Amino acid sequence: MADQTHAPVSPRDPKKTYGLAELVRGKAPSSARPPEETVFSWPDLVYVEFLAMLFATVVLIVLPLLSGAPLEESASADTTPNPMKAPWYFLGLQELLVFFDPWLAGVVLPGLIIVGLMVVPYIDINPKGIGQYNYTERKFAVWTFCFGLALWYIFIVVGVYLRGLDWQWYWPWDNWSLHKEASSVSLIDLEVIMAQKFGMAQTTANLLTYLITGAFYAIGFTIPFLFFRKFYEALGFVRYNLMMFFFMTMMLVPFKVMIRLVFNIKYMLITPFFKI
Repeated sequence: MADQTHAPVSPRDPKKTYGLAELVRGKAPSSARPPEETVFSWPDLVYVEFLAMLFATVVLIVLPLLSGAPLEESASADTTPNPMKAPWYFLGLQELLVFFDPWLAGVVLPGLIIVGLMVVPYIDINPKGIGQYNYTERKFAVWTFCFGLALWYIFIVVGVYLRGLDWQWYWPWDNWSLHKEASSVSLIDLEVIMAQKFGMAQTTANLLTYLITGAFYAIGFTIPFLFFRKFYEALGFVRYNLMMFFFMTMMLVPFKVMIRLVFNIKYMLITPFFKI
């Protein structure tokens, strides 16, 4: 039987779609298009996928041969490498430790990434049936995924190519065998800055950091609700709030990195349980 690439719709009513269960039971047509406008999965689709798999395999074999990729010396309990770097696929986490509390960088954020990917099929529901995940109808989803993926790879690139001795920042043209002096600019928490600059009590300043963090999420939740009403209505209350929570948490990462680099703020929010 031919696998069709178009959404299962009713020839009598093009607006009506069918679910997978109806297709399996034979109660719905696989496509409204005539047979001459469709193609078989084999060989048209599988043949192209097979060639793509062979090409990817050749690339993965040639790259290690060209780069050398030698193994390092056996690990020694007497000598600790400087810098101590994790495998490249974990360097994103190691770089997050520079900007976030270890519990957040090592447990919470990776956990949210995994959970967020697991709930995507339940949030981004396809109203047109099977196989309709094109760019024109999934612009927000595609761009959000690409942004998150790019952010993760940026952290990896920084950890691989720009972190040297003592995990200091080294440009490619710097001498990587010389230790750099620690930055003279000391990092300071946001609540301390507000307490010193505005003469607030420490408790008041800490409470204000809660409000600032809450405002960050509130603004992110409110803007699509007010200006992109169709977007909210398409998702519904539960799915909208769930999706915006994951989205704003992802956006919190570059925001926190920015205020750390620009304003030398170590922690934006300090609670008895974690620090952001």
